[in-house]
Amino acid sequence: MSFSEFGEKDYEVIARDWEVLKASAQKRCANPEEMEVVRKAFEFANDAHRNVRRRSGEPYMLHPIAVAQIVVDDIGLGYKSISAALLHDVVEDTDYTVEDIREEFGDKIASLVDGLTKIKNVLDTEQKTHGTDITQQSLQAENFKRILLTLNDDVRVVLIKLADRLHNCRTIEHMPEHKRDKILSETMFIFIPLAHRLGLYSIKTELENIWLRYKEPEAYLDIKARIDRGIAEKGNEMNEFVVPIESALEKAGFHFEIKRRVKTPYSAWQKMQTKGVRFEEVYDLYAIRIIFDPQLNSGESERDQCYRIFSIITGIYRYMPERLRDWVKHPKSNGYEALHCTLLSNSGTWVEVQIRTRRMDDIAEKGIAAHWIYKQHGIMGEGDYEMDAWLDRIKGILVNPDVNAMELLDIVHNDLITTDIYVFTPRGEQRSLPKGSTALDLAYAIHTEVGNKAIAAKVNQKLVTLSQELATGDKVEIITAEDGKPQPEWLKFLQTHRARTVVTDYFKTQRKQTVDYGRSTLEAALKDLSYECDEAILQRLEVAYNVEAREELYYGIGIGQIKLDNLADVIKRSSSGKISWIRKMFSSGSAREDQKQAPSETYIIGSTDPDAPHFAIATCCNPIPGDPVVGIKAPDGTITVHKKTCPVADRIAARHGDWVVVPKWLEQAEDTSFLVRISLRGLDRVGMLNEITRRVSLVMGVNMRRLNLTAEGGLFEGYIDLYVNSKEILDKMIKKLSSIEGIENVSRTAL
Repeated sequence: MSFSEFGEKDYEVIARDWEVLKASAQKRCANPEEMEVVRKAFEFANDAHRNVRRRSGEPYMLHPIAVAQIVVDDIGLGYKSISAALLHDVVEDTDYTVEDIREEFGDKIASLVDGLTKIKNVLDTEQKTHGTDITQQSLQAENFKRILLTLNDDVRVVLIKLADRLHNCRTIEHMPEHKRDKILSETMFIFIPLAHRLGLYSIKTELENIWLRYKEPEAYLDIKARIDRGIAEKGNEMNEFVVPIESALEKAGFHFEIKRRVKTPYSAWQKMQTKGVRFEEVYDLYAIRIIFDPQLNSGESERDQCYRIFSIITGIYRYMPERLRDWVKHPKSNGYEALHCTLLSNSGTWVEVQIRTRRMDDIAEKGIAAHWIYKQHGIMGEGDYEMDAWLDRIKGILVNPDVNAMELLDIVHNDLITTDIYVFTPRGEQRSLPKGSTALDLAYAIHTEVGNKAIAAKVNQKLVTLSQELATGDKVEIITAEDGKPQPEWLKFLQTHRARTVVTDYFKTQRKQTVDYGRSTLEAALKDLSYECDEAILQRLEVAYNVEAREELYYGIGIGQIKLDNLADVIKRSSSGKISWIRKMFSSGSAREDQKQAPSETYIIGSTDPDAPHFAIATCCNPIPGDPVVGIKAPDGTITVHKKTCPVADRIAARHGDWVVVPKWLEQAEDTSFLVRISLRGLDRVGMLNEITRRVSLVMGVNMRRLNLTAEGGLFEGYIDLYVNSKEILDKMIKKLSSIEGIENVSRTAL
């Protein structure tokens, strides 16, 4: 923030934005008294932020107005939330207190502002000595728990914070790069999953696109340009696709509207990454949404009417059975209900069709805010019960006194990003579990004693181990024994928080012995490798194994959760990388608008300065020169370089924002190379393998480390691990291989 006297233009732009907000707020206010509270909040905040500017130079007041605009337009909240959004930075950035807000606006608005201030304080708190300050950790843990408990108490705090984060991301270009990386990592790790779970689709997708635009700018611009071209080329085709659907639904007596949708750049990029496909192979790039008003006197339920529309449109166009998604019968845990199918247009384009009632669409767009409104009016769908069940589950996690701040962050993140599966007991009872859950997770979901005494399971009448991963539709029977008891190795495969907590608690009585055993095991393993068990080594291992305390490291080893099989590699990776040194170039500026952030640090990768800190190339994402990268500076000074899109980097940066630094690639010497993997598939023919290896070794002059290609039924697929100097060389390589006759797809994939 900066301070300078406002001029006439500043007051004009504030007044302009306020008029827009006022028009929106009046539609949400039930009476003039509510609108008067909103006006009073605007004037209070406007006075408090007078002559204060953002980094961009614009009046600071434009930010709370924008947040309030998102609150009313995108989330659909009422006058108290709009007022709290206008006031959300007053306590943090001015001399006013929560008590001042309470005196002027009452308990509820003051409570919302207080919650928002605490969230900001927790996210901006820097842990001294990189997280070793136990008091600070405990304080942060309690604050973080208190904030997230508002999900079940007054979730409006979190909803307003999402609006605040969205506007900060919209203006993130004014932030220094290391601050930007921290905010984007937090956004991907916490706020995007939270928006998804709370059903705020428009906020989620906009945050995702902003994340991609700054993390992978080249990929974002390329995909966006392709989508824009596709819209221009296929606009008429989509119109023609819709015409017979409209005619058939009108004939059937439905009152409806049809909206057109195109996949977002992030959504297309994500599918390309996870499926290893080209842009042209993203089938559901185009979609239409059928939103209808249920026929109340038809005798059919909302669900049955969705199925009837599905029957009508699949009588017009052929559909892809494997892409049918029935979230009407089995809603997502964020309350989302819809029937999705993918139809083949007359011109050969696959189009996704989403079928929703008006209620389903409101909840899909406005999320939990719409869920409340319908619930208050006694209108409940299957998805509403799922939302309530999820909120109850989150509350159960948050009230656990043994979970520290960092564990809590991981647990909530994992719960937020997990999709659900549906399995059945022998009696036909349906159980919802997070995707990836095992038979033992189900045992604990049924009852603690069933889990504790479980020894095996039957899945679809077949005997399996307790570690068997379950899938939707499985019929599962848990086999128990009277003398059965929890085993330490269960912690290696249990997925649900509740099950892991029960097993961990069971072994707590043996914790001291387990910690001592883990310490002696580690010391012996280090001695075998000729390493001293000193502080430097232990700090590296804490970072490498992602633990917050020394005792946690020993305990993890003691119960077998942390394996030491590759200890030598772990130590080597944590102490050095492909290039030996980084040179610190400069420190400048304050990173936070309120002047509290640590100085910005930029490091040049590839410098030979002997006084520079060590760094390592992250093995989780294997960045190469030319990739957009972010640096994570660990407590021992080692800087690990990750790709900006690496989920591991996002996770660390969300937990330790003050570890984020800005690495820049130095022009690499020709003899410096990096290992990458490219995956290929296509039509097999005589000489294909020879042509591929010739292009790699002779034409490009690149060394191969491993070649793994298999052919079956006239098709081949596989991968090549090779060494390259830069992303530029890799891109040329992919282009050369793509030009070979018969190759359908070439892409860079994870090692």
